[in-house]
Amino acid sequence: MNSPIGFADFQPAMKNQAPSRPGILMRAAKAGQSGWQRGRDLPRLLRSHKCPGHDHALQLLRAEEERLNGLRMLRAPAYDMQRHVLIMIALLAEMRAAAVIVPGTAIPERP
Repeated sequence: MNSPIGFADFQPAMKNQAPSRPGILMRAAKAGQSGWQRGRDLPRLLRSHKCPGHDHALQLLRAEEERLNGLRMLRAPAYDMQRHVLIMIALLAEMRAAAVIVPGTAIPERP
């Protein structure tokens, strides 16, 4: 007998693994990496006066990205695609920075 997938079956993403999202969203986020400036963009994106540390920034960005992705999946009118792309740009940049800080945790880039 097949049982429905439950909470116990949920496998959370690894800490330094990019979330699985639509290809167009990920391509847009990767394309935006060249214009990303942490000191300028991160406080504005997180609605803060200063840049948090990498760990705290990753926590905030992951929470906001999950919220936005939930809205996207529900096709909610409140979904903001532009903000979602910006959050993904920041998330990828912070993950890359964290990988440099902790060697051996880099995510290999796809060709």
